[in-house]
Amino acid sequence: MSELMTPALAGAAAGLGVAMPMGAMSVLLLQEAMRHRRTAVAAATGIAVVDLGYAALATAVGPWVASHVAPVEAWVRLVSAVILLAIAAHGLSGARPKPAVPPVPDPGQDAGTGGTTRTATGLRPAKAFARYVALTAINPTTALYFAALTTAQGAALGSGPSGAAFLVGVGAASLLWQQALVALGSLAGARISATARVWTFRLGYGLVAAYALKIALPLP
Repeated sequence: MSELMTPALAGAAAGLGVAMPMGAMSVLLLQEAMRHRRTAVAAATGIAVVDLGYAALATAVGPWVASHVAPVEAWVRLVSAVILLAIAAHGLSGARPKPAVPPVPDPGQDAGTGGTTRTATGLRPAKAFARYVALTAINPTTALYFAALTTAQGAALGSGPSGAAFLVGVGAASLLWQQALVALGSLAGARISATARVWTFRLGYGLVAAYALKIALPLP
């Protein structure tokens, strides 16, 4: 069991690295939670499912790629690390305080009475799930991130149990983070401070940068 803890923790760190930076999807999720929590829970699950799906695909293909480039394994690790560092640097370059995102009015609210009614989105969690799966899946950065990460760690993730433990870590970390955003959105809406959003970027992309340095060493 102890030998599976390392890939599971690595997967959790990888999942947080891709999930924590608060980009457009996070803001959309916060706003969804303001309107209807049940729908936001489904949307958050959709985001985590895509993260897990990309990680599973990369974990399946990464070891095969790594095994076929064994003679230049160190250079593959270095290239993967450079890709991850580029992703981290791009994310950190935009980690500056910005004005807080104003709450989005509930389209089901009656302006005359101030009352609210259930929105069509709120009534259909399955539709929200599918929508957020599609929106997350078209982000190439997530796929590139996991491809670089798992190719560089092909040997470590080559066994079935290790790969499975890595995926459990990715899925659990991503899902917990997205659901935490839903809880935050339900309590405070999109009124999260600009400083707090900047620090999620720094922490998330900091994890990516740390991962890059870890797989780059020792240098070829």
